[in-house]
Amino acid sequence: MIKLDIANALMQAHPCSRATALQAVDLLTERMKQALLDGDRIEIRGFGVFEPRPRKRGMGRNIKTGDSVAIPKGKSIRFKPGKDLRAIEVD
Repeated sequence: MIKLDIANALMQAHPCSRATALQAVDLLTERMKQALLDGDRIEIRGFGVFEPRPRKRGMGRNIKTGDSVAIPKGKSIRFKPGKDLRAIEVD
Protein backbone atom coordinates (compact mmCIF):
# COMPACT_ATOMS: atom_id res chain seq x y z
CA MET A 1 0.00 0.00 0.00
CA ILE A 2 1.30 3.43 -0.92
CA LYS A 3 0.23 6.96 -0.06
CA LEU A 4 -2.09 7.15 -3.06
CA ASP A 5 -3.91 3.99 -1.93
CA ILE A 6 -4.55 5.57 1.45
CA ALA A 7 -5.79 8.76 -0.20
CA ASN A 8 -8.11 6.75 -2.46
CA ALA A 9 -9.56 4.90 0.55
CA LEU A 10 -10.09 8.25 2.28
CA MET A 11 -11.88 9.58 -0.83
CA GLN A 12 -14.21 6.56 -0.83
CA ALA A 13 -15.03 6.86 2.87
CA HIS A 14 -15.49 10.64 2.85
CA PRO A 15 -16.15 12.15 -0.57
CA CYS A 16 -13.55 14.83 -1.23
CA SER A 17 -11.11 15.78 -3.96
CA ARG A 18 -7.91 13.83 -4.54
CA ALA A 19 -5.88 16.93 -3.62
CA THR A 20 -7.70 17.23 -0.28
CA ALA A 21 -7.22 13.52 0.47
CA LEU A 22 -3.50 13.73 -0.35
CA GLN A 23 -3.15 16.82 1.86
CA ALA A 24 -4.79 14.93 4.72
CA VAL A 25 -2.43 11.97 4.31
CA ASP A 26 0.58 14.32 4.09
CA LEU A 27 -0.53 16.18 7.22
CA LEU A 28 -0.94 12.94 9.15
CA THR A 29 2.45 11.57 8.17
CA GLU A 30 4.20 14.89 8.86
CA ARG A 31 2.64 15.14 12.32
CA MET A 32 3.60 11.56 13.12
CA LYS A 33 7.16 12.13 11.90
CA GLN A 34 7.51 15.30 13.96
CA ALA A 35 6.14 13.60 17.07
CA LEU A 36 8.68 10.78 16.73
CA LEU A 37 11.52 13.27 16.15
CA ASP A 38 10.43 15.09 19.33
CA GLY A 39 10.66 11.79 21.23
CA ASP A 40 6.90 11.32 21.64
CA ARG A 41 5.13 7.99 21.53
CA ILE A 42 2.31 7.47 19.01
CA GLU A 43 -0.47 5.10 20.03
CA ILE A 44 -3.22 4.18 17.58
CA ARG A 45 -5.72 1.94 19.37
CA GLY A 46 -6.30 -1.35 17.59
CA PHE A 47 -3.33 -0.77 15.29
CA GLY A 48 -0.22 -0.36 17.38
CA VAL A 49 2.37 1.86 19.02
CA PHE A 50 5.31 3.67 17.43
CA GLU A 51 7.96 4.54 19.99
CA PRO A 52 11.40 6.12 19.59
CA ARG A 53 14.04 4.12 21.43
CA PRO A 54 17.66 4.92 22.13
CA ARG A 55 20.14 2.67 20.35
CA LYS A 56 23.28 2.06 22.34
CA ARG A 57 26.70 2.54 20.90
CA GLY A 58 29.00 -0.40 20.38
CA MET A 59 31.64 -1.95 18.24
CA GLY A 60 31.01 -3.56 14.88
CA ARG A 61 33.22 -5.10 12.26
CA ASN A 62 33.77 -4.16 8.63
CA ILE A 63 33.11 -7.43 6.81
CA LYS A 64 35.39 -6.62 3.87
CA THR A 65 38.47 -5.50 5.83
CA GLY A 66 37.89 -7.08 9.24
CA ASP A 67 38.59 -3.76 10.96
CA SER A 68 36.65 -2.78 14.08
CA VAL A 69 34.23 0.09 13.57
CA ALA A 70 32.64 2.20 16.27
CA ILE A 71 28.84 2.30 16.00
CA PRO A 72 27.53 5.64 17.32
CA LYS A 73 24.57 5.80 19.65
CA GLY A 74 21.38 6.98 18.05
CA LYS A 75 17.65 6.44 17.95
CA SER A 76 15.46 3.88 16.27
CA ILE A 77 11.70 3.53 15.96
CA ARG A 78 10.04 0.50 17.49
CA PHE A 79 6.59 -0.61 16.32
CA LYS A 80 4.55 -2.85 18.56
CA PRO A 81 1.37 -4.12 16.88
CA GLY A 82 -1.91 -3.79 18.73
CA LYS A 83 -4.19 -6.64 19.75
CA ASP A 84 -6.40 -6.34 16.64
CA LEU A 85 -3.41 -6.37 14.31
CA ARG A 86 -1.80 -9.34 16.07
CA ALA A 87 -5.02 -11.33 15.57
CA ILE A 88 -4.68 -11.19 11.77
CA GLU A 89 -3.29 -14.35 10.23
CA VAL A 90 -0.97 -13.89 7.25
CA ASP A 91 -0.60 -16.67 4.69
